Amino acid sequence: MIRHRPFGSGHPYSVDTEQRHPADPVAGEPVTLGVRTSGEVDGVTLEYTVDGGEVRTAALAPAQRTSRGQAVDGGHLASAQARLARASSGWSVALDSLAQGEQYRYRFVAGAERTRWFDFTVFAWEARGDRSVLTDGTTIARVRLTLPLAPGEHVTGFGERYDALDQRGASLDSIVFEQYKNQGAERKTYLPMPFAHVVGGAGWGFHVRTSRRVWFDLRDQLEIEAETGPDGSLDVAVYRGTPTEVLDAFLAEVGRPEELPDWVFRLWASGNEWNTQAEVMRQVDAHRDHDIPVGSVVIEAWSDESTFTAWRGAQYAVSDGPHRLGDFEFPADGPWPDPKGMVDELHRRDIRLHLWQIPLIKMRPHPRDQVAADAAAAIREDMLIKEVAPDGSLRPYRNRGWWFPLGLMPDLTDDRAAAWWTERRRYLVEEVGIDGFKTDGGEHAWGRDLRYLDGRHGDEANSTFPVSYAKAYGDLLRSAGKAPVTFSRAGFTGSQSHGAFWAGDENSTWEAFRWSMFAGLSAASSGILYWGWDFAGFSGEIPTAELYLRSAAAAAFVPIMQYHSEFNHHRTPSRDRTPWNIADRTGSSEVLPVFKKFTDLRERLVPYLADSARDSIATSSPLMRPLYFDHPGDPLVWEHPLQWMLGRDLLVAPVLAPGATEWTVYLPAGDWVDAFTGVPQPGGLVSRPTPIDELPVYVRAEAWERLRGAFAGVE
Repeated sequence: MIRHRPFGSGHPYSVDTEQRHPADPVAGEPVTLGVRTSGEVDGVTLEYTVDGGEVRTAALAPAQRTSRGQAVDGGHLASAQARLARASSGWSVALDSLAQGEQYRYRFVAGAERTRWFDFTVFAWEARGDRSVLTDGTTIARVRLTLPLAPGEHVTGFGERYDALDQRGASLDSIVFEQYKNQGAERKTYLPMPFAHVVGGAGWGFHVRTSRRVWFDLRDQLEIEAETGPDGSLDVAVYRGTPTEVLDAFLAEVGRPEELPDWVFRLWASGNEWNTQAEVMRQVDAHRDHDIPVGSVVIEAWSDESTFTAWRGAQYAVSDGPHRLGDFEFPADGPWPDPKGMVDELHRRDIRLHLWQIPLIKMRPHPRDQVAADAAAAIREDMLIKEVAPDGSLRPYRNRGWWFPLGLMPDLTDDRAAAWWTERRRYLVEEVGIDGFKTDGGEHAWGRDLRYLDGRHGDEANSTFPVSYAKAYGDLLRSAGKAPVTFSRAGFTGSQSHGAFWAGDENSTWEAFRWSMFAGLSAASSGILYWGWDFAGFSGEIPTAELYLRSAAAAAFVPIMQYHSEFNHHRTPSRDRTPWNIADRTGSSEVLPVFKKFTDLRERLVPYLADSARDSIATSSPLMRPLYFDHPGDPLVWEHPLQWMLGRDLLVAPVLAPGATEWTVYLPAGDWVDAFTGVPQPGGLVSRPTPIDELPVYVRAEAWERLRGAFAGVE
């Protein structure tokens, strides 16, 4: 076997063994050509021509195989990492002395095996007016331009960012990517946007109007480099005004949030080991028994994890079309003996139910029964994203990521394909009665060689996929008379209009806690209204009691309050993030009463949160917003980046370090009231005691009489 893919897997942060790098070679820089071979191959030769001249040869040297840049430390990706052990080898060769416009044709030979011929033309950077273009003389691949940054200006936004609020001095890019944990250290994100605020001077912001990849260098000035279509056009919108005015102009262009029901502001609860009806009801009963209110339950492990439409253990006949509830039999001794009865009981308890989804047709192990029928129908009816095969033809795209490898991917950016996909889930909404979907895993589209049903290539369409994914499920819910409540981790420009979001997978560490707060604030500044995170982390060993309660306290003051835990193969002791399991595992007598205190407080805040969300939609002032929105000229807000306003009247400063008995808070100019003590406090720096059942929250003095009832019982 000998394989070369010019663009590799499309992994945005790793060069694959068998690819050309860079994919668009640049004059004056070497280009590396790589192949992957079977283990018995002991040598590979490159044959190539330049501008149609004589055939030249070069020997490839052994090269270390790459792993697509995915570092894995356990959890649901560990088995995927183990597959790297399969035997194969890598080889590469570098060509240099390239000149703009030269046309290369090349192939690889290993014994009797040969690849097909491949081609590339050499690009170079040229100045064109106020920008530079990367061109081969005919087409343009990228554009560079600069905008001035004044001393003291801060640059913030860019979608969901985990490492900092102010990105001045940094370099970053915008491409949708599944970074499994450690997002703050890796500086990669599920939910990027090529949009930012520039705060501290006259006040402005910008939006690079493209769905292709963009790179930003913010060290001395604002340098933008973006992939483009062949004509090289790139439009950058500049908005003037306050941060709220800038965000309003951006949302007017890309879409505004849609109001969701008040119940989304109640506690969300889930665990990946809640994989039977009995276990779900046991956990719901535990909430009742501990008098801890819960508003939504998410079940991830409900389906057969092949179709993502059928309850695990259900009996039914294979169908080419959508099933209805009456098509299924649910054995009494099965994992889900009565899904509709379960949902009805949850509704009687004023609890909503959401089911987990993945936008793939699972192809490993080899599909059988319903999933085989779904795959055949998707191919037959032309519902899938495609990729360029080694021979240049188009074939169904097979997922290149670690999670659900080789799965087929419906083109949910296409209305016909999206309807075909979601109709298979209609019975869950209309007959079983579920209230929403956890639209997970929207990051699976890799590579510019992908082809969408409307003709777009992957470099243009991939980042739009998660937007369309959430929209498709929202449309299904809306068509069934329900609110479009989706819960996504991936997104891009335009996601503002489609449901709620959470910050993705993280460990239970203080560092991850801080990263998540940056993520929420940067997402909010980019127009994401309904946002939360797996408070106290979802993966690995459980958090300490202190981390759990400090994180829960902060979560009570973000738009979505939810806990979740990773699948741990039912090993004991349990790693569930339920408050009773944390109390049992840590031996802390504080966990249950303190957690109840915060969830009771959260229940009382729901009317305020709902009113504030409506106000946010009307005004474009974020529900959870960094202090610079209200105080863009105050330099001290940047020294306290992990504080925020929640609605018009609450200032929140979570405790983000272990062992803290006091916490310093910056209160902007004005009169405030400590929400937990009722003590008035003027603006300025405040050092406040922080017992475990409190966090610094301050109410605008003029709103205290209206809000003090929400804090009744906590003084």
